[in-house]
Amino acid sequence: MRGATIRDVARAADVSVATVSRTLNGLATVAVPTRDRVLRVAGELDYVPHSGARALSTRRTDTIGVLLPDLHGEFFSELIRGIDLSARARGLHLLLSSSHGDPAEAAAALRAMRSRVDSVIVMMPSASEEHAVHAARGAGPMIFLGDNGGSGDHPSFVIDNYGGAFAITEHLAQAGRRRIVFVTGPAANSEARERQRGYRSAIRTAELPEIIVAGDFTEQAGRAAAQRLLADGLPDAVFCANDMMAIGCLEALREAGIAVPSDIALAGFDDIPIARYVSPPLTTAAVPIAEIGRRALDCCVDAIAGREPGGRRLFKPKLVIRASSVMPTQTTSIKRGHEHG
Repeated sequence: MRGATIRDVARAADVSVATVSRTLNGLATVAVPTRDRVLRVAGELDYVPHSGARALSTRRTDTIGVLLPDLHGEFFSELIRGIDLSARARGLHLLLSSSHGDPAEAAAALRAMRSRVDSVIVMMPSASEEHAVHAARGAGPMIFLGDNGGSGDHPSFVIDNYGGAFAITEHLAQAGRRRIVFVTGPAANSEARERQRGYRSAIRTAELPEIIVAGDFTEQAGRAAAQRLLADGLPDAVFCANDMMAIGCLEALREAGIAVPSDIALAGFDDIPIARYVSPPLTTAAVPIAEIGRRALDCCVDAIAGREPGGRRLFKPKLVIRASSVMPTQTTSIKRGHEHG
């Protein structure tokens, strides 16, 4: 059975098609009695506006593009959850794509979003802001997740990776750990580099030896790092650049019969939901992942309306000390705040 058309609504409400269109688009030029009659008739006929036709008339798609390095894993699931919660509350749709950490794939995905979205949220930690802006011309206002070394003309939501890593390393040192290994993220990832810089700075401050093992943010990299340490001789503590690597490390240590934290302390970064449920629960630098996603979507809406200035919003991680880094009888004086601005 054919659905009602805008002409059917106009005929039943005894108005022009243009009046129906203005009413449904919320324009103030329609008299209140006429507007109420059109809306009542549209409801009675169960009329649904054609999204393509509406997009042509309003130049809006009611869709927000989201480009992330990956769509797999708890960090990105939490980020997407926050974006989706705000989008649903506003009646917006999402067009998701992944770059798999490849700037060329990211550029192709952004080009594909042109004219299909009203705004785009971009996380490209391995590429510059200029690269993304060039690829996304025609995709509407751009909101960045992470610091891409841009001019600040575009809104960006940035985690204080340096500060969070410094706090974790400082905590481990103050807990009496003298040989603290850092397992890195991908070398091309700007956020991973900042976390490594925070570790190195805290290690120098504590006058401890710097011990770095390569990683790539995956659980498998955490397992591989632990196996390497088991072969070379265990340190006092391992600080992984994200929680997934820390969880992989924890599993490998457990399989080898190494007790955490009595034999070795362990910490991660991000505070993904599972971090508090592993055994022992994971010490980490907590990032409000879903909240960042929600605020990024809200920022898109403001940018589309022309009321969103550029600039960086800095999120400072909170040091969350759990049983993976301290014995039950230990106490610590370290406290870190959590800000977002």
